[in-house]
Amino acid sequence: MLVTIQYEFEATMWQHPSPGGWFFVSLPHGMAEEIRNLLKDREEGWGRLSARVKMGNSEWKTALWYDTKQQTYLLPVKAQIRKKESFKLNDRIKTRVYL
Repeated sequence: MLVTIQYEFEATMWQHPSPGGWFFVSLPHGMAEEIRNLLKDREEGWGRLSARVKMGNSEWKTALWYDTKQQTYLLPVKAQIRKKESFKLNDRIKTRVYL
């Protein structure tokens, strides 16, 4: 049986600089280090870690991606959620992640 672990943080939404780049929030480094130490064995290819996320009134299944350059997990925030919650670039967003 897998135990669900909950993490809560606030982070600024940013956009990848590529044309049409995705929007993300980055997990705090200390939190990412703890998650990696505890759950690295659950990661799939490219540092993908399945998660359930709650932002605002929206909750959905997604994945965190470990970025070796930033040394943290990145959480993509899809357009549907950004629109529904009126999230904009550089907004500070309270986020709850269930792993």
